[in-house]
Formats: sequence, structure tokens, C-alpha cells
Amino acid sequence: MTVISDRFQILKRNQECALIPFITAGDPDLATTAAALKILDANGADFIELGVPYSDPLADGPVIQAAATRALQRGTKLEAVLEMLQTITPSLQAPIILFSYYNPILHRGIDKFLEQIATAGVSGLVVPDLPLEEAGGLLQPASAKGIDLTLLIAPTSSAERIETIARSSQGFIYLVSVTGVTGMRSQMETRVSDLLQKIRSTTDKPIGVGFGISQPEQAHQVREWGADAAIVGSAFVKRLAEGTPEQGLSAIAQFCQSLKAAIKTS
Repeated sequence: MTVISDRFQILKRNQECALIPFITAGDPDLATTAAALKILDANGADFIELGVPYSDPLADGPVIQAAATRALQRGTKLEAVLEMLQTITPSLQAPIILFSYYNPILHRGIDKFLEQIATAGVSGLVVPDLPLEEAGGLLQPASAKGIDLTLLIAPTSSAERIETIARSSQGFIYLVSVTGVTGMRSQMETRVSDLLQKIRSTTDKPIGVGFGISQPEQAHQVREWGADAAIVGSAFVKRLAEGTPEQGLSAIAQFCQSLKAAIKTS
């Protein structure tokens, strides 16, 4: 059993829904990223998704795109991100899930990339632009390194495709709640409930819902619909970027607490 699967099993036994915050590495700087990881870990995060800044973030909305641009302008490189993680992960309870586009992985070489992130203490990987048809070349090598490669299901996915993705995805299944990019939305689409039930009929793997959750009430809603995890990105990135780094860190601590409280068993 992997680190991520084991954590989900514990949460399930305790009838808990997982909270998975997302932040962008290097925004505003890697020292703040390191501090943010510790703060999220201490304030209710069950897993933490860390985005590697990339020049063409096709799946990301304006908030995360802007964060990635700022991080790249500051010279943030994967090597520095991994060096930072290697010093931080031993002190964290929440497993780290790295969010990276596929081109940097291919450029570096799959085996080298996986070796480097495993050494840095990464437990999971999400690659939003990796289609199911191409995932086999990364799934098996990742599994061999003890890293879960989690695949995404879109609202437009066919029943057959949902079944295949659910069977192949490792750690958990990432359900994209909207047709479009990441970003804060005023309300959750009710079809998420139907999609959760459709996926649940094909697998017993945990299901995380992301893209669009920005308020505690929305996190509570997806838990009520049966999600095993609420994934929240842009709302954290926005708060961390506002004001001074100290103000941003305080803001994400409070927000993390409010989200976790909203998804606890009543």
C-alpha cells in the first residue's frame, strides 16, 4: 500500500473527507512556499498539492497562471523546488502530491524525474495534460518508485472512459468538477453529484473533487455528495499572494482551518 492509499484508508475508517490544498511553488518565493507547506500541514491539510511553475499551464485559470508567471520570473526551477522539499517533507504529516505538466517530465526523462521527486519525498503526481492513452509510460515507472500517478476524469468523459481511468488511476481519482480551467466559482455544479455516483459504481477508489471549490460551503457540499476529498487551489493561491508573505501565510492558515471544519463529520 502506498503512502497516499494508506492515508485515505485511515480517513475512511474515521469517516473523514480529505482536504487537499494547492499552492504554486516559488510564489512569492521558495522560502514562503516552505513556510506555507508547514502551515497547511498544521492547520488541517490531509495532503498538499504543490504546483511546479510552467510557462504554458493550459489547465489553470488566471489566478494560478499569474502565480506560475511570478514564480518563473523569480527564477524558480524544479531543482530548487525539490531541494526545498527534501528539507521540508520529513517534518510534514501530509503527503506531498506534485502537480506538473508533461513536457518538463519528458524533457528531463521519466526515470530521472521520478527518481528526483521520490528522493525529495514526493508521494503522488498529477499531470493534467497527460491523456489516458499516453499514461502507461508513466504509470508503471511511477508505481515502481512508490509514487501514485493520479488521473483526471472530466465531466465530458464517457462511461467507458470513466471506467478505464478509474481502473488505471493510482492513489485516488481526480474528478474535475467543471468543463474548463481551474478557478474560483460561486457555486458547485449539481452534475458533480451524478458524476460521483457514476464513478462510484465502477470503483471503490477514493475520489477527490477539484477545479472550482473556493468556499467552505462548497467543500461541505462535495463531501455531502460523497467525495472522499475536496481539492482547493486558486482560493489558496490568491490568499497567499495578497499583502506581505506573513499576511498571506496567516490568511491560508485561517482558510485551511475553515475548510477542514466544513468537511468534518457533523
